[in-house]
Amino acid sequence: MKKPVVALALVAAVAISDVFAAEGFAPVTGVHHLDHVFLIMMENHGYSQIINNPNAPFINNMALNANLATNYFAIAHPSLTNYLEIIGGSNFGVLSDNDPDWHNLYCAPNLRLGVANTDNPPSPAICPISGLGSDAATSAQDSTNETQSAPPINNIDGQQAIPAAQNTIGKSIADQLVEAGLSWKSYQENLPGHGADEVTYSDGFFTNFTDFSTITPTLTPPLAQSGVVKLYAAKHNPFVYFQSVQEGFDSLNTMDNMVAFDGPGGLYFDLGAGTVPALSFIAPNQCNDQHGRGNAGQGCNFDPTDNGTQAGLNPALIIQGDVTVRKIVTAIKASPAWLNGSNAIVVVWDENDYSAAPNTNQVVLIVETNYGINGVQSATRYTHFALLKSIQAGFGLPCLNHTCDDNVSTMADLFGAGPSPMSSTGLLLR
Repeated sequence: MKKPVVALALVAAVAISDVFAAEGFAPVTGVHHLDHVFLIMMENHGYSQIINNPNAPFINNMALNANLATNYFAIAHPSLTNYLEIIGGSNFGVLSDNDPDWHNLYCAPNLRLGVANTDNPPSPAICPISGLGSDAATSAQDSTNETQSAPPINNIDGQQAIPAAQNTIGKSIADQLVEAGLSWKSYQENLPGHGADEVTYSDGFFTNFTDFSTITPTLTPPLAQSGVVKLYAAKHNPFVYFQSVQEGFDSLNTMDNMVAFDGPGGLYFDLGAGTVPALSFIAPNQCNDQHGRGNAGQGCNFDPTDNGTQAGLNPALIIQGDVTVRKIVTAIKASPAWLNGSNAIVVVWDENDYSAAPNTNQVVLIVETNYGINGVQSATRYTHFALLKSIQAGFGLPCLNHTCDDNVSTMADLFGAGPSPMSSTGLLLR
């Protein structure tokens, strides 16, 4: 039966109000205007494991001479949860590293279900993120998902909890940038030449859907999927989990925005040509980002002792990450794009994978700008939500999801102050 026009209008009004609650009206302010942001994602190590680590001399020199957040926290666990929070201000109901459920237009997003995608109990592939609904609550301590024994895993600082947000909107800063006429790319090391679509892992050549049985002559032992080193991983490319990107509803916001480090249109090509987008999301491979793999040789082995200390680390893995950050930062600073406009380099770790109590989820965040504010050490308490809100402010975008929360501030001390937070009507905005 056809619904009355009044009823349809009421439903539309409720939906619109939900969107406005999850995404602010006015642009976020308080941070210096930014033309380019280079966001370099590193992996799985806590603040005290990286700062003052002799095997990370470049990173520590950058922390000393650029701007260092000394009280900065990741949100929860595992990796993908934090990647989503950095680009979308929400976990979107995802508390796992599960693969995307590619191009499934008929599944129910976790936002709509209100049920989290978890490691425990095991959950299926992640339905493309879209629509409106409830994300997953972040508990102060977790002993049910990543670990099911004592001691619990500390989220954030082990004390702060974040309730589920009922008005979460399934979009990211990528959608916001395109809506504002700005550009973005996700630079993913060892992404295969044919792109990211339906690729959950790759070593740059072989992927999750390589049919090794067709490769002859057969070796002994034969080539197999188990031998592929998962250098590229979809879980470190959070944009691919969004329906808007998977389906490419906007031609400027598609899977084509995912590129490798090398080759035409890749990271180093774009840096050399000065053709980088407004937001460059840069994810080194799982050896170079300090994550580690178990089948890639000693230099990439996982840390031998999972106790949160520097003594428990694989020193070669730390060195490899340090050299990688040096290579990327050096290339950025040599790019014509760095010399034009107001630009920022951000180096951040996704989570402290060793945050079993009493360790917390404190990680390193370094900001370097080309407009004169450097040498700051900020003890202000920040999280990944503050990072996203600061980038939104630099690009003149509205807040989104948890970046609209009253207790999430911008990092004016690290990025430089911007205009006073006044609306066009002269009213003070939060």
